[in-house]
Amino acid sequence: MEHEGYELGMIGLGTMGRNLLLNMADHGHSVVGYDRDTDKVKALRQEGKGRAIAGAQDLAEFIAKLRKPRAVMLLVPAGAPVDAVIREIAPRLDAGDLIMDAGNSFYVDTDRRHADLGAKGIAFLGVGISGGEFGARHGPSIMPGGSPEAYARVRPLLESVAARVNNAPCVTYLGPGSAGHFVKMVHNGIEYGVMQIIAESYDLLGRGVGLRNDALHATYTRWNQGALESYLMKITSRIFAQRDARGGGDLIDQIRDVAGQKGTGMWTSQQAMQLGVPVPCIDMAVVQRNLAGAKTLRDQALDRLKVRRATFEGDRDDCVTQVRNAVYAATILTYTQGMALLFEASEAMGYQLKLEAISAIWRGGCIIRARLLEDIRDAYRTRPHLPNLLLYQPIADTVMNLRTDLAEAVALAARLAIPAPALMAALAYLDSYASERLPTNLIQAQRDFFGSHTYERVDTSGSFHTDWPRG
Repeated sequence: MEHEGYELGMIGLGTMGRNLLLNMADHGHSVVGYDRDTDKVKALRQEGKGRAIAGAQDLAEFIAKLRKPRAVMLLVPAGAPVDAVIREIAPRLDAGDLIMDAGNSFYVDTDRRHADLGAKGIAFLGVGISGGEFGARHGPSIMPGGSPEAYARVRPLLESVAARVNNAPCVTYLGPGSAGHFVKMVHNGIEYGVMQIIAESYDLLGRGVGLRNDALHATYTRWNQGALESYLMKITSRIFAQRDARGGGDLIDQIRDVAGQKGTGMWTSQQAMQLGVPVPCIDMAVVQRNLAGAKTLRDQALDRLKVRRATFEGDRDDCVTQVRNAVYAATILTYTQGMALLFEASEAMGYQLKLEAISAIWRGGCIIRARLLEDIRDAYRTRPHLPNLLLYQPIADTVMNLRTDLAEAVALAARLAIPAPALMAALAYLDSYASERLPTNLIQAQRDFFGSHTYERVDTSGSFHTDWPRG
């Protein structure tokens, strides 16, 4: 269906780009797509028949089909490919046109591109999108940042294609510059942490306690019907019911114990360290993916590390309940760490993030959507400037009521020699906040001993140094 002047153009017709264009067309928007792979352009034309969708064979045709002022969205791999596309299309655009980067770009790159394009009069939005293939087609969570005027131009389009919860679209303007991509980065960091926690519970209940895949399917299905209800819990339950189409048995048992990553979890940990915000559950999720990737070294070490694995001898039903509560506590603490990072980043970078609004748009469409986000949203609605969710009494009470089960699950993992670093990190994070004194007084003394770095005292203000005994 041809139009005079298409509303938006998409560069990058992979799974996400193609499905997002189809979503836009379903909601009455005229759109045009371009990809260097002509087969992808042909596929878009075929799938878009009867809709206001066009496919362009080259950039000149693509640009010519767009309504002025033009709006172009990029859904290409982060990093150099984004810069390459911008270099190619920017000379073809006019002042007042808009580019939106909807990939998982590093927020520092987004700030640079915003400045470079702004100097040419071209508006730029960094737009985080979460929801995978299904979300792109039927409604993702969308996290835009940049110029508020630029967002106002595309707000009706983005609101129409976003997921909806209680009839509210899961998209909102987040803040200036790279705010959208920073929020998406932290979203992905939380995603890393929660996935690791669920994976550790699977290892503990499966390899440690002896639950078979059918029992694991039933367990996670039941968990998803309560406070742990979430997208990640739902797909986990379904994974254990999937048979292997290439042979007998369950598919999960045929999948190698390695996992890919695209860098967003690592970026979250790095930025948290720079801002001095502890996010240990996210850190451990990144570490474990790195450890899993060292498969050859792990296989070699296995011959030398003769671990004596204890046999589980307790009550399975009681254990399942304990692990469920441990997962819930650790999940709350992972979200707590991510939201604390957003709070500090907002202050440090001038984003002026509204954490209640972020909680709201994460409730639908995105990978970390969960019932828990209703409680988190309530916390920020009650206290908009809350620096840490553990300072909100209902959440503090919840995690402290679950602490014993979290500790028991961690102890069981240690006894059975089942690695559970994210659960352990969650417990240490909670206990650190619940402790009136941490042993960093000794670290202060050590630093002053070997480097004269001084220390602070509990009985008076100021910095002090001691001539420690030598030799």
